[in-house]
Amino acid sequence: MNDDQLNTLEEKIDALIALCAAMKQENQLLRASQHNWQTERQQLLENNRQAKARLESVLSRLRSMEQSQSA
Repeated sequence: MNDDQLNTLEEKIDALIALCAAMKQENQLLRASQHNWQTERQQLLENNRQAKARLESVLSRLRSMEQSQSA
């Protein structure tokens, strides 16, 4: 191999190293983002469950009020 070929190879290797570093950083950011979305999703599901329970309680009370008025 001559010097030009070695320099070209070295540049390509440096570019690959830089690309790997950038991809590693992007991957870390994506994993953190995914974790945040999963946490938010769990919170929203829990909020939804609580809202559903409250709504069912209100509906149950309304039904019992309706039944006591018609009796």
